[in-house]
Amino acid sequence: MATKKKTPLRELPAIPAELVDQFVKGPMTAEAVQDLSMAFKKALIERALGAELGHHLGYPVGGERPEETTNQRNGKSRKTVLTDDGPLRVEIPRDRDGSFAPILIPKHERRFTGFDDKIIAMYARGMTVREIQGFLAEQYGTEVSPEFISSVTDAVMDEVTAWQTRPLETMYPVVFFDALRVKIREDGVVRNKAVYLALAVLPDGTRDILGLWIEQTEGAKFWMKVFNELKTRGTQDILIAVTDGLKGMEQSLNAVFPATTLQTCIVHLIRSSLDYASWKERRTVAAALKPIYTAATVEAALAALAAFEQGPWGQRYAPIAEAWRRAWDRVIPFFTFPPAIRKVIYTTNAIESINAQLRRAVKTRGHFPSDEAATKLLWLVLRNITEAWGSATHDWKAAMNQFAIIYAERFTDPYR
Repeated sequence: MATKKKTPLRELPAIPAELVDQFVKGPMTAEAVQDLSMAFKKALIERALGAELGHHLGYPVGGERPEETTNQRNGKSRKTVLTDDGPLRVEIPRDRDGSFAPILIPKHERRFTGFDDKIIAMYARGMTVREIQGFLAEQYGTEVSPEFISSVTDAVMDEVTAWQTRPLETMYPVVFFDALRVKIREDGVVRNKAVYLALAVLPDGTRDILGLWIEQTEGAKFWMKVFNELKTRGTQDILIAVTDGLKGMEQSLNAVFPATTLQTCIVHLIRSSLDYASWKERRTVAAALKPIYTAATVEAALAALAAFEQGPWGQRYAPIAEAWRRAWDRVIPFFTFPPAIRKVIYTTNAIESINAQLRRAVKTRGHFPSDEAATKLLWLVLRNITEAWGSATHDWKAAMNQFAIIYAERFTDPYR
């Protein structure tokens, strides 16, 4: 997801003090302010609609109708629209031949600017359709159907499609691939499916989510599809891909991005190691593992692993050392990198934070009725998360210089 700065506050038009004085005669309650705001909004909408009709007819209210014009005003119809402040009853002007099509509130439209955004914002926070329905009834006295709410949130799918197919950077120094599990109904059965995310660090140190993919089973065929999609969207090189032993990834990565270094996520490896230890011993076991991943060289790391294996914790929890040895070929690249690059690929706070927020949103759901419903919610949550992004990864300048030395033109001139 493209990184963007927070939208600046809009500059509001000035309202003459004389006009305000007509309405405000002294202290007002919040309810009185709200009622006055709604009344003013109704007056503005109706005046604007009248101006639209005047433009359509070719003469203003009270003006003389041109001789060549046969169409004319033909009364008004009443219509209740849902606004961001609640339901509002407005009068829509009509013309005699029925050719007038308002722009401000189009025909058959029951929502005014801002109401849809409220529904989408609630949905993005993880509220269910039923919870949104109850909130609108309680706060605004507005009864809306589940189908209505779904139609509003369904409108974001066009944005999701555009986002998932947008052009990408030519080169990414680091891309983290991770997954979380969600329950989705398919063919009448609720299945566990994986949502895969690709979080990239850009050459300037900022971050971007390249895409999300939902799949029941991972494997080389799935990852081949993902990597080919990234390439089709413009990415020609990934310097380092960081992953947690996702099945089939190595084979597909070598086929599509053969120069990419595949690195096991050290943080995930540590956490999976601690799963073997009892809760009260985890801190001590973690300290015993630290000499392995903080070693200066591959040889020193291997010696530290052997020492752990032969020590008391390695003897008590033999599967830990076995897990490190199984993953060793994908751990080794880590020790060839200088400290600044190690720090970038070791620190997975960004993707951990993303997954934590996605899990919170998913938790209230139980399960999703379809892949599309899951995609819709997850994308909205991701959009909220990334709106706050903007600054480069911490200490990126040091890492950038080291990337330039190690990868030379692959980093400094990716468009060559």
